Amino acid sequence: MANWKPSATISSLRERARILAEIRAFFAIRSVLEVETPLLSLTTATDPHLESISVKQIFASDEREFFLQTSPEFAMKKLLAAGSGSIYQLCKAFRQDERSKRHNPEFTLLEWYRIGLNEKQLMDEVQELVTTLTGSQPLQRLSYRQLFQQHLAIDPHSCTDLELLKIANKHIDFDGTGYRRDELQHLLMAQVIEPALGHDCFVFDFPANLAALATVETDEFGVKVARRFELFMSGMEIANGYLELADAAEQLQRFEQDKQLRSNMNRAELPIDTDLVNALEHGLPACSGVAVGVDRLMMLVLDAESIDEVMSFPLDYR
Repeated sequence: MANWKPSATISSLRERARILAEIRAFFAIRSVLEVETPLLSLTTATDPHLESISVKQIFASDEREFFLQTSPEFAMKKLLAAGSGSIYQLCKAFRQDERSKRHNPEFTLLEWYRIGLNEKQLMDEVQELVTTLTGSQPLQRLSYRQLFQQHLAIDPHSCTDLELLKIANKHIDFDGTGYRRDELQHLLMAQVIEPALGHDCFVFDFPANLAALATVETDEFGVKVARRFELFMSGMEIANGYLELADAAEQLQRFEQDKQLRSNMNRAELPIDTDLVNALEHGLPACSGVAVGVDRLMMLVLDAESIDEVMSFPLDYR
């Protein structure tokens, strides 16, 4: 029996080590500080579209619930508020997610924050890193509006919820009863637009209701948009970046909205990270941040069809 053997070949693991070294060299040249933050915390992301993995009773006398982090974002922003300057981190992250060719509940994340850069400038830096690692050509940039108009002939900012539902019913076989606007947008992006992307591209200026932790501002059409972007390559989401929200009151309000949405969706109630709110009150420097799925990036470099080919030991459900 060979079940004990790694799913990736040793040569692939050597290539993985080389790529990780290249990533660190990329940031060393730019004087971006590498940091480490905890994987376990008493708080976690409240995003209703994410599910954290909980760990209970770490200590015999402590019955509190801890969480494996879905991202190092909250802790890294506290470092930024404390005066760290531009920082990056290569770490494990954990999410309750389907196990598939592109998903593993434990994965490697590259996350970095650049002081003084907006999200368009950060896209330039993401392009530089991706080109360094994969040899890709300059990537096309499309707004969220352009993408939906091109593939679905609809403006995702101004269309009604009913129009979104009709479009979803036209392209997807599902019962749309009870679906919220953001859920329909996520569904159309994941099941209709992403599979139809015939080229690698950045997507920017998301609808304001999909802001997550990004700043919301008015675009050239007078419409409020989220200053965030995603990078898609070979039909996969590779990166997700924001012009970071620095308003503590707005952040707390979004946390409360997340809690209400989670309650409406019958999902577990999660504690709010009040330390992050306090850090924002202290002052977050103007910055943009991005998270890159390292394992998916490795898939591109190694031309792998499954995430298992680039990981030593993915989760085994035996």
